[in-house]
Amino acid sequence: MIQYNKNNDVLNTANRGVPAESGLCTLCRADCKGKCETWMSSMKGRKLLYPRDFGTVTAGSANTNHIGACYNNLRIQGYNYGATGLAPGLSNEADECIFPNVSLETEFGKSVKTKSRVPIMTGALGSTFIAAKYWESFAIGAAIVGFPIVVGENVVGVDKKSILENGVITSAPELERRIDCYLRYYDGFGAIIVQMNVEDTRNGVAEYLIGKYGDKVIIELKWGQGAKDIGGEIQVTSIEYAKFLKERGYIVDPDPTSPSVQSAFASGAIKSFARHSRLGYTNKNSAEEVKEDFFSAVAYLRKLGYKRITLKTGSYGMEALAMAIKFATETGLDLLTIDGSGGGTGMSPWNMMESWGVPSINLHSKSYEYAKILADKGLDVVDIAFAGGFAREDHIFKAIALGAPFTKLVCMGRALMIPGFLGSNIEGALFPDRREALNGNWDALPKTISDDIGASPEEIFAGYFDVQKKLGADEMKNIPLGAIAVWTLSDKLAAGVQQLMAGARRFNVASISRSDLFSANRETERETGIPHVSDANDARAKEILNW
Repeated sequence: MIQYNKNNDVLNTANRGVPAESGLCTLCRADCKGKCETWMSSMKGRKLLYPRDFGTVTAGSANTNHIGACYNNLRIQGYNYGATGLAPGLSNEADECIFPNVSLETEFGKSVKTKSRVPIMTGALGSTFIAAKYWESFAIGAAIVGFPIVVGENVVGVDKKSILENGVITSAPELERRIDCYLRYYDGFGAIIVQMNVEDTRNGVAEYLIGKYGDKVIIELKWGQGAKDIGGEIQVTSIEYAKFLKERGYIVDPDPTSPSVQSAFASGAIKSFARHSRLGYTNKNSAEEVKEDFFSAVAYLRKLGYKRITLKTGSYGMEALAMAIKFATETGLDLLTIDGSGGGTGMSPWNMMESWGVPSINLHSKSYEYAKILADKGLDVVDIAFAGGFAREDHIFKAIALGAPFTKLVCMGRALMIPGFLGSNIEGALFPDRREALNGNWDALPKTISDDIGASPEEIFAGYFDVQKKLGADEMKNIPLGAIAVWTLSDKLAAGVQQLMAGARRFNVASISRSDLFSANRETERETGIPHVSDANDARAKEILNW
């Protein structure tokens, strides 16, 4: 197993727990007091792109762990001449080929284009309580930056205040809260996507949303995710809530209506219950049957009035991957999110997450291969987003390049949640009267913030005044600090991607190419089809030597 460094002396960052390939701790706590790179970037922003203590240090790369096939063993090309993808009106002169002039805008979709200011989107934030607690920070942050956010599965089903009559939704206050929160600050960039699983489909989520929001919402069908190969789960500690969930039609383990389980709960032997969703397509026995059912589902959604439909699939094997790309292409879907193993979760069986599925680098490499087969046949291939363990700006560039020209976005889960947690904790510490409503976890600012960064929102968040410029001083009182932290982290990621793109002489996202990568070892070359560092452009180099 590859081990990653816990500490980065150059950036003065540290992981509390064991770091994953993404650089995030394997267990990311909402109450964490720091200080991983993502946590620090949510306050310091683009300053975290550079080594600390300028003027008194020099810094050298520690990236020597080129073992195995993984995203960290893809490296980014730099070129010493040329410029592609410049915006209209810009020339290829040095004064205009600067990294701030790199455009990060992207779009996805077929008949209707959905724009995003930056090539990122959130993972699905569904029925886990942590998604509900910090939703305002996540949603407002995504809206003001201008990237898509996904409402995950089961939000209606677990909402005690939602009303289902004869199994069909008539009122969904939590789902509406999430959508309305985003739409309040939506300015034409980004999107609100609502995901459906088996239970959501049965409950009439699609019918309810189209009647209430029309084409303001994108509907997403879900096949799976990278963290697990089973339906979604949450854990509850109230036996009455567990009974409610069972009455709603969910699988609840152990059974809260069993007398022996009730006795065990009363004695303290059982302290919690797991709510599970159902597996899709259990009544299908072939790819052909799945295709027929899927095409019917898409046709039904279009008949309801949905102009934009997406699909999320997990790290199943190659047959399922081919089905997802082919079916999404043939039905004219707007986006296919392909989630590899190595991504995150709000609630998954741990050893399942550790041992199931296709790792992101392998799955995404095959995604490109399969998409190209369809493109070579003349098909208009579905736009793709890659997910599965991304957190930094180099991850964004590499994922887009690996799947180019089909990849339009990079889906980031836990990384985009951290600023929401952090901002809520800071706001609760600074303003104790807001702490409970914000689900803040701190009584006071930790020294990692108060001593090293600042003691007021204006001091702490590098992006504070940019948000104020966008929204106005009066509106700032309505903006949670978690949303400002999302803006600040996004600004750091955006600037980092701009710098990498400028170095590769790519001045818009569409110009990023697989040729902008090389592999650091032969294993990664074999799995990705990206040439090894010593082979990339080697033939051209020898031509020059023989001029």
